[in-house]
Amino acid sequence: MSAVDKSEQQRLSVFKTYKLYVGGKFPRSESGRVYEVTDSKGKWLANAPQSSRKDARDAVVAARKAFGGWSGATAYNRGQVLYRVAEMLEGRRDQFVREVADAEGLGKSKAAAVVDATIDRWVWYAGWTDKIAQVVGGGNPVAGPFFNLSSPEPTGVVAVLAPQESSFLGLVSVVAPVIATGNTAVVVASEKSPLPALSLAEVLATSDVPGGVVNVLSGRTAEIAAPLAAHQDVNAIDLAGADEALAKELEIAAADNLKRVVRPQPVDYAETPGTERLTAFLETKTVWHPTGALGASGSSY
Repeated sequence: MSAVDKSEQQRLSVFKTYKLYVGGKFPRSESGRVYEVTDSKGKWLANAPQSSRKDARDAVVAARKAFGGWSGATAYNRGQVLYRVAEMLEGRRDQFVREVADAEGLGKSKAAAVVDATIDRWVWYAGWTDKIAQVVGGGNPVAGPFFNLSSPEPTGVVAVLAPQESSFLGLVSVVAPVIATGNTAVVVASEKSPLPALSLAEVLATSDVPGGVVNVLSGRTAEIAAPLAAHQDVNAIDLAGADEALAKELEIAAADNLKRVVRPQPVDYAETPGTERLTAFLETKTVWHPTGALGASGSSY
């Protein structure tokens, strides 16, 4: 037996340490807590950080700090940045196939199909960044010598409860439209299957997405979501990953500062999405501008 073969037999595996992603950095939960993540057969996969209320508040601060730069970037530039994320996902495809297979109890071929669909979904949303304004904005006919223009603007900081069962395709389907339209996000990963979300954070960190644009928390969904729903500096919340009882509680809390709320609903994430989640977190700004009447005859340009 060669020395190489002998060392391979004696070698211990290097287990992956999963961490939160907040403000472009990878902290452990401030509480120091973790919880066990298992596959569909109960086999241990990893210890994931169990986020606290303090982690949620830190994530909101990071998202607010990043909002000005991200929302102020050109839509075309945001599209370029998001496309770069898709490139990075493609390069780590095999890793995500393994993680999705473990998380969702799928065979390798089915997990590969899910990952391919997820990457395609990210590209699809990247292409919408500089097109959504033409769909939901435009010139309005008004009575009087005015130009009347409506244009969409991002809502602000959005809390996103990722779907519980669709750990990767569902995750991207709710996160990508939020940031494509210029918002920043605090994402609560699937409680049962958080590893694909935590690995996505590593992709975001090594792409061109500025730190704080997407912040990823793992842990008990209800525990993390409660302070986010009540937070006065969170402008909107997507309740995709909440059950009916939790969603009702969070919606009541969200009403305190008039958050926009997207209620949970049955969604087949494999289907091509419409523009609903793009427009859910957009505000419409309307501007009136005089055309400038010329002369006594009332002619104008």
